[in-house]
Amino acid sequence: MTAQPRAGAAPAQAQAGADAAAAQAQAGAGTLGRALADYLAHLTVERGMSEHTVAAYRRDLERYTAYLATRGVHALGEVREADVAGYVEVIRTGADGRSALAASSAGRAVTAVRGWHKFALEEGTTAEDPSAAVRPPAAGKRLPKAISVEEVERLLEAASLGEGPVPLRDRALLEVLYGTGARISEAVGLAVDDLALDGDVATLRLFGKGRKERVVPAGHYAVEALEAYLVRARPALARAGRGTPLVFLNTRGNPLSRQSAWAVLQQAAGRAGLDQRISPHTLRHSFATHLLAGGADVRVVQELLGHASVTTTQIYTQVTVQTMREVYAAAHPRARG
Repeated sequence: MTAQPRAGAAPAQAQAGADAAAAQAQAGAGTLGRALADYLAHLTVERGMSEHTVAAYRRDLERYTAYLATRGVHALGEVREADVAGYVEVIRTGADGRSALAASSAGRAVTAVRGWHKFALEEGTTAEDPSAAVRPPAAGKRLPKAISVEEVERLLEAASLGEGPVPLRDRALLEVLYGTGARISEAVGLAVDDLALDGDVATLRLFGKGRKERVVPAGHYAVEALEAYLVRARPALARAGRGTPLVFLNTRGNPLSRQSAWAVLQQAAGRAGLDQRISPHTLRHSFATHLLAGGADVRVVQELLGHASVTTTQIYTQVTVQTMREVYAAAHPRARG
């Protein structure tokens, strides 16, 4: 005799099947692929991020999910702080067989990871954020690039090529940048009243960050170039404008902008045959590096540059030490094995 199912067994089985299906669906929702798709949709629809930005997030997070899979992690709720920290080390070193990331790119990648985990926590997908205490790799201090004294001289000569008031202005501008270590904003912000070119020691009054004032000496070549510009060129440029107290003018008689000053430098660098990237800050770096190489005290250089802390200035001492090491390694007979 065939056994009959007990009353209520079929509904119970149906409920069990429904529960299993719900559990499976819930598990599917928690998988990394589904969670990533949800987050990218959030960035596009709710955050309004561009297609380019979302694509960058996708690349970073797909690398992250691939790394998690190698650790046996297949859902965001399984991720622990050690997993996130391990990923930071992987992108720093390239231990996953892909390219190691520079500090700036690694920072972007970690920002993407932290944003994803924060979103999952806010949505209730996970109970905690394992990335909250993880930070991207610290960016190493990049040594400022300086050009040699000979390259500076070529640059300055190239600036004064040609006829008319503009070459005189350009030479004066670059002589001020290199001769005083001024920032580009400080140089184009110079007023005629800020110049004290007479006397034993000529000086310029510069206004730095936060309008902080400092007075710096101007060397013979900078003074000579400024005087030539002020007497032989500036009056002709000023006639085209409405009158301004600023020293450096464009061909319309208006104050020279930072962008135009940048263009002056780029054009001179091209004529001088300088291949490497040259910026107004290159001359500031060269000013500091050449002073320190000549034996100047770092605290004096700090004052000349207008640095609030000597720590900022001390990076230039690393440049001179690095140069000495390179010269030693190349020239000393017992430097190499």
